[in-house]
Amino acid sequence: MRVFHVAADAFSELPTLPAQLPASGFLWLGCAREELEAQLPAMQGLLLRGQGGALVDLHVSDLLNNQLRSQFDSTSWYDLLVIRRLLSRGVAETDGVPAIDTSPVGFAVFDRVLLSVHPSDCLVREHFAQRLMAHAVAAPDVRGGSRLPVSPAELTMRMVNFIVDSYLELRRELSRHSGQLQAQLMDTRSPFQRWPMLLEARNALHLLEDTCEDQRSAVQEWLDALDEWPDEADAGARRERELLRVRSRDVLEHIERVLTHVRRLEQAAETAVQIHFSALSHRTNEIMRTLTVLTAIFLPLNLITGFFGMNFDALPLIHSPTGIWVAITIMAAVALGLVGFFWRKRYLGTRRVASKA
Repeated sequence: MRVFHVAADAFSELPTLPAQLPASGFLWLGCAREELEAQLPAMQGLLLRGQGGALVDLHVSDLLNNQLRSQFDSTSWYDLLVIRRLLSRGVAETDGVPAIDTSPVGFAVFDRVLLSVHPSDCLVREHFAQRLMAHAVAAPDVRGGSRLPVSPAELTMRMVNFIVDSYLELRRELSRHSGQLQAQLMDTRSPFQRWPMLLEARNALHLLEDTCEDQRSAVQEWLDALDEWPDEADAGARRERELLRVRSRDVLEHIERVLTHVRRLEQAAETAVQIHFSALSHRTNEIMRTLTVLTAIFLPLNLITGFFGMNFDALPLIHSPTGIWVAITIMAAVALGLVGFFWRKRYLGTRRVASKA
C-alpha cells in the first residue's frame, strides 16, 4: 500500500499508514486487492478514528472482487465508485481478433480520505503518483494553470477521467480491425472465410458496449449524488463543487463518445455483412442469368440436331450433298438471332449510357 498526503501546495508519500489523519489536506491510500486484504484492520481503524465510519463489509467484498462491474453506491460516511479499466496490455490479438480485457478499479471517497483499490498491474496509481509528485516539486511558472487536487472527490474524477481516456484511444485500434474485416467482406474476388474472427470481433464490441453502459450508469449516479450533497457556505467551496460537477460531466461525455463509436462500429459491421450477402446474391443471379441465356440459345440447336437425327429415310436434306451446310447455316442463324435478341434485352450485358454534359 502506498500512502500519500495531499495538501494545498504539497504532495508527499508517507512511509507507513499514520495513526491519525493530518491536520490539513487529505490522505490518498492506493493499494492492490491483496494489500487491501492484508492491511484491512489497520486501515479500518484509521477510518473509524478520522472519519467516524469504516468500510461496510459488503463494500469490502466488492473491492476485492475482480469480476465486479462498474457501479456506484453511497453511505452516510463515504461514496463507493467502481470503474472497469483496460489492463496494461490493452487490446490483445488472438489470431488477429481484438480481445478486450478489463479489470475494476474501486474508489471509496471519504471527506478527507481516498481509498483506491487497483489490479496488481494497474498503472493508474503509479501514473498519478509520479504526476502529482512532479507537480509539487516544479516551480510555479512551470506548473501553468494546473494545480493539486483539493479533495478526494476531485482526485477520484481525475483518475476516472484517465481511465476513460484509455477507451477513447482504443477506438482507433477497433476501427482498424473493423475496417480490415469490412474490406475483406467487400472483396468479391475471393470468398470470405474469416467468419469466426468476425464473430469474435462482434463479441468484443458487445463486451465493450456493456462495459461503457455500466460506466455511464455509475458516473450518472455519481452526478446525482453530487446534487444531493449539502450546499457549502463558503464561496470557494461552492466553486470547487461546481468544478467537480464539470469534471464529472466531462467524464460522462467521454463515455458517451466511446459508446457512440462502438455502436457505430457494430452498425457498420452489420451493414457490411448485409452488403456482402447482397453482393453474393447479385453475383449468383448474374451467373444464373448467363447460364439460362446459354441454355436458351442451345435449346433450338439441340432441337434441330435432334430432328435430323431421327431414323427416317425421307427426311429433307438428308441425302443432299449440301444438306449439312444448310443445316449449319440455319443453326448459326438461329443462334445469332437469339444472341442478338438477348443482347437487346440486356440479358448478356449492360449498355453504357453516355452522360450528357
